[in-house]
Amino acid sequence: MKTLFLTAILAITIVSCNNKNKETESQTTETSANSNELFSCPMHPEVTGKKGEKCSKCGMELTEPVVQKEVEHNHNESNHSHEDANATSSSAVQNDNASVAATAFSIDEIVVNYLKMKNALTKDDAKGAANAGKALYKTFNSTTTNSMSANQKKEYLDIVDDAKEHAEHIGDNAGKIDHQREHFAILSKDINDLIKMFGTKQKLYQDYCPMYNDGKGAIWISETKEIKNPFYGSQMLTCGSLKKTL
Repeated sequence: MKTLFLTAILAITIVSCNNKNKETESQTTETSANSNELFSCPMHPEVTGKKGEKCSKCGMELTEPVVQKEVEHNHNESNHSHEDANATSSSAVQNDNASVAATAFSIDEIVVNYLKMKNALTKDDAKGAANAGKALYKTFNSTTTNSMSANQKKEYLDIVDDAKEHAEHIGDNAGKIDHQREHFAILSKDINDLIKMFGTKQKLYQDYCPMYNDGKGAIWISETKEIKNPFYGSQMLTCGSLKKTL
């Protein structure tokens, strides 16, 4: 009986010691964690220290937790990189914009071939006008519209579909200058519309012949202020007037 009593006391002692050890370990861990925290004075935030210490200015306890700043990135490190999806997206947009800017649409080649056609007609050169008509038709077919907005593209294609037809007629009728001039009059309106839409690198002029088409009149585009009429050529080369600068 005495042995059983001693055994029970020993067991209770061991359990009590184990619980006390666990409490001690827990307190030690908590104390260690708390020892790394800083607290500030409610009245003087610039005074910091461990929780419970006294403020050196007013004597109040330090009770306000101090928010620790995050470690700043070192941008000088060679292996530094950001995994920010927004930054990646922004970079992609900039690249797209640069690509569009590099392929900005221009009608300069269209205008060059048109002017060659106009100059040939002022010299009554039906063959030269036909060659320029073929070159212009080819330019219309090879010009890309990738850099245009949807509205620009629709308007451009509406104009060019008509202009291509007249350029083709001029190119296919080298021996019929009157027929070429009829189509040139309508083509000039299309070229004028394209210039209003996109502009050109060179200064151009819109000229007007009041007599062409049975007195209904017609415009053409020229690179010089000097009047040289493509509708009558040598018959009435200086007939017409400068209407506007483009």
